[in-house]
Amino acid sequence: MIKKHSLKNSKVKFIFITGGVFSSLGKGLFGASLGRLLKNAGISIHQENIIKFIKCDPYLNIDPGTMNPNQHGEVYVLNDGTETDLDFGHYERFTDLQMTKNSSITAGKIYAKVLDRERKGDFLGKTVQVIPHITNEIQNSIYQNVDEDTDFIICEIGGTVGDIEALPFLEAIRQIGWSHKDNTMYIHMTFVPYLKAAKEMKTKPTQHSVSVLQSKGIQPNILICRAERAIPIDQLEKIARFANLEPENVIPLIDTANIYDIPLSLEKSHLTNLVCDYFKLQKPKGDYLANWKEIINKMNQRKQIIQIAIIGKYAEVDDSYKSLYEAINHSAIHNDVIVQTILIDSKEINEGNVAEIIQKFDGIIIAGGFGVSGIEGKIRAIQFARQNNIPLLGICMGLQLSLIEIARNVAKIEDPNSTELNENCKNPIIWKMEEWVRNGQRESRQNCEDIGGTMRLGAYKCKLSEGSLAKEMYNNAEVISERHRHRYEFNNKYREILEQNGVIFSGISADNNLVEIMELPKSIHQWFLAVQFHPEFQSSILKANPLFLGFIEYMKNLHNTQTIIK
Repeated sequence: MIKKHSLKNSKVKFIFITGGVFSSLGKGLFGASLGRLLKNAGISIHQENIIKFIKCDPYLNIDPGTMNPNQHGEVYVLNDGTETDLDFGHYERFTDLQMTKNSSITAGKIYAKVLDRERKGDFLGKTVQVIPHITNEIQNSIYQNVDEDTDFIICEIGGTVGDIEALPFLEAIRQIGWSHKDNTMYIHMTFVPYLKAAKEMKTKPTQHSVSVLQSKGIQPNILICRAERAIPIDQLEKIARFANLEPENVIPLIDTANIYDIPLSLEKSHLTNLVCDYFKLQKPKGDYLANWKEIINKMNQRKQIIQIAIIGKYAEVDDSYKSLYEAINHSAIHNDVIVQTILIDSKEINEGNVAEIIQKFDGIIIAGGFGVSGIEGKIRAIQFARQNNIPLLGICMGLQLSLIEIARNVAKIEDPNSTELNENCKNPIIWKMEEWVRNGQRESRQNCEDIGGTMRLGAYKCKLSEGSLAKEMYNNAEVISERHRHRYEFNNKYREILEQNGVIFSGISADNNLVEIMELPKSIHQWFLAVQFHPEFQSSILKANPLFLGFIEYMKNLHNTQTIIK
């Protein structure tokens, strides 16, 4: 008999989100939107409304840290340094809640834990099996997120219900539903395609997806039907009958103009009330989405246009820089402008075309990245922006390459480079640091050959210099905290010579050892600033990051912007 798990908090409500038909339906965006609805509604079982998110990814990687952004999208980093799937960015941007390492569960982590215990002899000679050992470990990992005052656990199961690797996760959440019958809800997302030849919507993919889910012992309580156009009522009723649901529990989710419209779309279908009815909770009263509607209205009233070039190296998939796009969008909304972003593959930039590519933009962002490809194109763009007074914001490798460019073309240092790009360079401006300090505690990079988990990751404090552009952008704060994801740092050996050539190191780590921000004085360049961290990871639609706010505000005030003609 499978052991029935127990929780200290017997009132916590579990909402499991599964998907069918195909992946990338938007389960993460839906979950984030549901979290925003529940947070704004203030629904609470305890003294305050506490919502936690979990993402269960069935892939065997420990985390997405070593995955190619062109295939999997960006790697999102949490405050505690956990490398996660990009859906965590949606969770935090929509809700202003912070996730932790316990929020990210992968098959790789689960199997590693179980096999480690098996090697230690914890199973006392028993045969280790997917059921119950793997499924129990999945449940335990989910339960680790439950505190005594947790109200809701919103848990997304990655992939689709037909995936072989997802089966242990589906079995685990089925068992949680059995153990906590009145406190578990299953929401299933499917796709309803329009067949142009037949001129009608087709419900069969959704029927098949629900059937597969039911065959795993899970009866969905709500269906979210994604579609590119409105789904006829009779089709929705047909789906409801097949899925053993009331028609109001089948919710259409049609493509929206922007992702931040999704909570409002779902509320029109009374999703919050359906959740409250199911869990027998008090329904929200009044216009509890007033602040969200206000920001959406503001978004729709913008007219002034700013154009920004993002110089990156992962140009095949937009999700490679998802948080960066969203941070720009958040700041654009709060500045009452529309920012048109063009992603330019740095591998396509050379000395002959850099002027033609860059000079038409109001500003450029040098995005992060790893490896040698596209490096010279980024350096060419940095040099052109510096010499032609084009506003520039460098992020992570953007800081490193900005310093290399100045070392090369201004300070005239011989063969300046990063040891990531050339281990044998004569002057390693950028190199791999082995130790650093976080919150007074010394941390070190593990001396091993592993690539995954060997970076400086998560939130670190940074002290800002008096009178600097950086301090101005951060509203004169003395100390800030931003998230990092990199292996290489600026080599302090070259600090004095670069300062003599105009560089201001305006942000330094709390232990005074690591350069976090560099900038050029306004007498040399109107707005040139680069940071070692990733400010885009701490930006949300309601709380835009100050650095992006200031960057876009500066360009807004320039004369070379356009106005939309009605």
